[in-house]
Amino acid sequence: MKVVILAGGLGTRISEESHLRPKPMIEIGERPILWHIMKYYSTFGFNEFIICAGYKQYVIKEYFSDYFLHNSDVTFDLSSNSMTIHNNNCENWKVSVIDTGLNTMTGGRIKRVQKYIGDESFMMTYGDGVCDVDLNALLKFHKSHGKTATITMVNISEMKGVLEVEENGMITAFREKEERDASLINGGYMVFNKEIFDYLDSDETILEKGPLGRLSSEGQLMGFNHGGFWQCMDTQREKNKLEELWASGKAPWKKW
Repeated sequence: MKVVILAGGLGTRISEESHLRPKPMIEIGERPILWHIMKYYSTFGFNEFIICAGYKQYVIKEYFSDYFLHNSDVTFDLSSNSMTIHNNNCENWKVSVIDTGLNTMTGGRIKRVQKYIGDESFMMTYGDGVCDVDLNALLKFHKSHGKTATITMVNISEMKGVLEVEENGMITAFREKEERDASLINGGYMVFNKEIFDYLDSDETILEKGPLGRLSSEGQLMGFNHGGFWQCMDTQREKNKLEELWASGKAPWKKW
């Protein structure tokens, strides 16, 4: 099963670093957070990735193009213009980096990579958040209900998309947070069937507004409850928090 990662936004809320590189390429423990996300999926056996790039997309392409240089010892023989790679630290990954446009919205980015996904169900997440979600359990839950979409629900008091959920997990409303709301929010880490593309119209389509709202009103959106760790990286403060967790050797998302 392919994993689609949204990595094309401007990252304006963490502009201290995103003016130099895309937010998914901001490093935690000297590795891009994008790498951490992919490494986490890989521990569950998901090794084929489609990166929806946009802002400074060449930085992501160059990182994977030079992956051995970033992660292995090398010897350069200038006399023969050759390079020898030592301690080959590579991943069993297939990575497609697709330029989905500079100003394309989230739903539009997914629509642009439809031909790379095909008619399969696929996983999707954002390129700026880590967690310890049981991805096998998430996929099993998605297959069990037969609906078009499943999103992971987390309990965080933050201004994110709010979910109203029935006891069986069916999401009956998807909207912006209000003061009266509890803290159950959309944490990303989604699974979609191919029918999701029927809800994505153009580059202007915002996944979290029209499509997810429409899916919930049609009874086609389900929520997988995750009570463990989840953290996005919207601000420098959140980046520092993730850095501290990684440095402590107790990062909850490190399953490898």
